[in-house]
Amino acid sequence: MNPRSIRQACAVAGTASLVGLVLVAPGAAAAPSPDPAGLYAGHVEVVRGEAADPEVLTGTVFHDKDEDSTQDRREKGVAGVQVSNGRDVVTTDGKGRYSLPVLDDMTVFVTQPAGYQVPVDENAIAQFSYNHSPEGSPDLKYGGLEPTGPLPQAVNFPLGKSKATGKAQQSCPIASDTQAYNMTEMGYARDGAVADLMDRDDYASCGILMLGDNVGDDLSLNPALKDIYRDANGPVRLAPGNHDMDYDAADDSHALDTFRQQFGPGYFSYDVGQAHVVVLDSIVYKGAKPDGKNGGYWEKIDDQQLAWLEADLAEVPRNKLVVVATHAPILDHASVIVDNAPALYDVLRGRNALTIGGHTHRLENLLPGDTRAEWANAGVPELEHTQLVAGAVSGNWYSGGLDEHGLPYAFMTDGARPGVLTLELDGNEFSERYTIRGESDDLQLALGVNTPHWRDWAAKQLEWRDGGKLGAAPALGDERAVSVEDLAGDSWLTANFYAGSSDADVEVSIDGGAAVEAEHTQPMRGEALAKGWEYSDTFAATRNLLTSGGVTQSNAHLWRLPLPADLDAGTHSAEVTATDHRGREFTETLRFTVTDERAAATATVLREEVPGKVPAGIGVTANG
Repeated sequence: MNPRSIRQACAVAGTASLVGLVLVAPGAAAAPSPDPAGLYAGHVEVVRGEAADPEVLTGTVFHDKDEDSTQDRREKGVAGVQVSNGRDVVTTDGKGRYSLPVLDDMTVFVTQPAGYQVPVDENAIAQFSYNHSPEGSPDLKYGGLEPTGPLPQAVNFPLGKSKATGKAQQSCPIASDTQAYNMTEMGYARDGAVADLMDRDDYASCGILMLGDNVGDDLSLNPALKDIYRDANGPVRLAPGNHDMDYDAADDSHALDTFRQQFGPGYFSYDVGQAHVVVLDSIVYKGAKPDGKNGGYWEKIDDQQLAWLEADLAEVPRNKLVVVATHAPILDHASVIVDNAPALYDVLRGRNALTIGGHTHRLENLLPGDTRAEWANAGVPELEHTQLVAGAVSGNWYSGGLDEHGLPYAFMTDGARPGVLTLELDGNEFSERYTIRGESDDLQLALGVNTPHWRDWAAKQLEWRDGGKLGAAPALGDERAVSVEDLAGDSWLTANFYAGSSDADVEVSIDGGAAVEAEHTQPMRGEALAKGWEYSDTFAATRNLLTSGGVTQSNAHLWRLPLPADLDAGTHSAEVTATDHRGREFTETLRFTVTDERAAATATVLREEVPGKVPAGIGVTANG
């Protein structure tokens, strides 16, 4: 069933978009879906009436053969499925039945088993949870949770059979930080990385995981967010981020009420293929300021979630792949981000696991065995599991000039561009790929030249840009010109290898000569962070400095090679071949010029020889 058919079926069935509160027109059962992935329109069945015990929620997880979201007499329960109230985790009995203690304010959810698919609503959002909040939320700007009233007689979770979700091979896109602050930016997302996802047809069973900061503070944009993802090829699940909270909530206990009402639980799990995916909320809200505005947050996984995670994993075989996805990554190349990272790693110790995060608007691939001085100081002496940082749909918050499609370049601070990370599952193994907006997976390199002149210009340009652009802008000249004077100093050819990790190799051949291995600027061997303009990706930094957007002086995936001091004046070429830790090879060529003396141009000239359709000039001159 394609997304348009799902929307039509939802309209016929009278499906409301509220999680756990759905009305169905009498006799409006949908015909079973022919979709090979088992994707179908439906909802959680809430059986109204007095509960047998107000302290115990009961229900059934059942095979919804006719896909009408109602358990009929001939529809059997599914045994061995986990159901949780966010604290307790139970497993359905031989008839698919479960019972859970009632909490005053809880979201109950089912862990989708491989071989089945939960239904989706008219916006392709997975329907697998029910909110129990008798009184609803306190008064919140964006509504929060609607009152649910007394405990219902039962809450039943429908599942459709799906051979596709049981297959070992799965493609699982991770769309992090869509983070539109207004409808203009929502349009940029729609026409950029989200459009790429809507054009794909390879993730029907796994679906899309949106990894938080789905909007930018304004929760009234949630309907627009749903709309741009509604044609997804598979189910859409969402993790919350620090920009998805009810900022006027008094404390963290109600910070995700609107999120829970419109999307689902803040943390949950599901199985696909031979992987167990866990989504955790890594943001703890400090509570509103006296004026009701954002009171700040801690990057932390609270004790309740850690206890739930232990219970959730208790039924998961030790050798099964566990994917832990959080908005704030557990760590990145510069620091440990989540305050209680060692506690999470204790829960995961000895498991076949990887962690994925967003939040930083960077792209990183950190491997088991990597070490950093900053990590050790924070209680993580060595990385035990792969840590991926997923980049961002918004790139660097939709900053920079506009490209030929009218979309912001939005180079992230590490030089990567807006895009989507895809996790490729194969049994208990995985691989990853990052697809830049509008490009093929082959675009993984950006090349540049880092010279004393460029570093001097970058420092002055940043000061000028951020200081109000007073007076004339510093002159850069040709960004790929190297003076003889600069060659006598520290000048490097730089290669920003987006897929790069500590096990990657980058080799450079200048003018057809023998290939020479370049140096990884952050080798992850226990050293402290290497930071400074000499560790910058000049390609992206130049463009952000000339327009807008963040710049940084460290990068997890930057390589550099000293330029030979004896290069003759004239034009030279450098062929760069990068091989990632999975053996995938990428090659690009950079042409640069050696000049007799340093040129002091009054205008900036930007030339583009890296595939990616970034036109010359990127719309600005040195005068800003």
